[in-house]
Amino acid sequence: MDATIVPKMQKHYPVLLKEIISVISPQHGGTFIDCTFGQGGYTKKILDFNNTKVIALDRDIESEKIANQLKENFEDRFIFKNIKFSQLTNLKLKNENIRGIIFDLGYSYTQIKDPQKGLSFDANGKLNMQLGLNTFSAEDAINKLDEKELEKIFKFFGDEKEAKYIARNISKERSKYKIDTKSLVEIIDKSKKRKNFKVHNATKVFQALRIFVNKEISELIFGLINAAKVLKKGGILGVVTFHSLEDKIVKYFFKSLSENKSISRYSPILEQADTLFNLTQKKPIIPSDYEVTKNPPSRSAKFRYAIKKTDFYNFDTDVEEQFRNYIEIENYGDKL
Repeated sequence: MDATIVPKMQKHYPVLLKEIISVISPQHGGTFIDCTFGQGGYTKKILDFNNTKVIALDRDIESEKIANQLKENFEDRFIFKNIKFSQLTNLKLKNENIRGIIFDLGYSYTQIKDPQKGLSFDANGKLNMQLGLNTFSAEDAINKLDEKELEKIFKFFGDEKEAKYIARNISKERSKYKIDTKSLVEIIDKSKKRKNFKVHNATKVFQALRIFVNKEISELIFGLINAAKVLKKGGILGVVTFHSLEDKIVKYFFKSLSENKSISRYSPILEQADTLFNLTQKKPIIPSDYEVTKNPPSRSAKFRYAIKKTDFYNFDTDVEEQFRNYIEIENYGDKL
């Protein structure tokens, strides 16, 4: 899930690359985890420093092609795993000096334009939106979930103000035919009372479906929790987000573990901080005007990071409970 989306061209731009490298400081060496390998932008830059190692993850099996090419040049310093980043703790990392973990929550140009993935409302094919290691598709959701469930998905994951009308019209139309990408776009267009000529009418619904199909909320929450567990003292956890819900989760996670007591006083470590993270910069880092000019979709990117204060792993966090309502909506997919 590499966030370098480039319209009208296929050149790859790792978002906020210079800023991220400056923060994680790979020149000092250590092992780094690239949780969203994508086209390998961050990984390649980190491997430019000789005393580094990168463990790269991606749920999209297509990323393995680029990973295999990279493996030829960095056989001893590069490992790729086709897993979700929520499965971080499944890796054997006991002997690794994890100095930095990076998440980039966007999508690449190649993913958006791949008709098999069905992420774009410009395509006329099957509704898919599966990015890898999924159990159901957007087509399953649209054609099988009940009207109220669809309404909640559109409202909470897409902030779609007319979610109720769209869900109602989907329910009516699918009784006549199976809904695909083209027909879904038509239903949304007819349902929207207020037309937005700057943003495509289907944008919010498609975002909501993509989040739902890939369980992006719970993936992010458990990815953050598990990343914080494997990170070493002084290590940096950084996340690039692209929409407000993602940023809200990351902001809450970092803030709560840096301001509220998160480490038990009964821990066997006698001298330690009460909080897990240190936030040296509370405001997110955003792309420069120059980067936005080169890669317009980067304009919505926000990079937040935190520094781990102690080698402690069983910390307390209420982030899952804080966003429980979103996880419950994601769980609608369990019956598909």
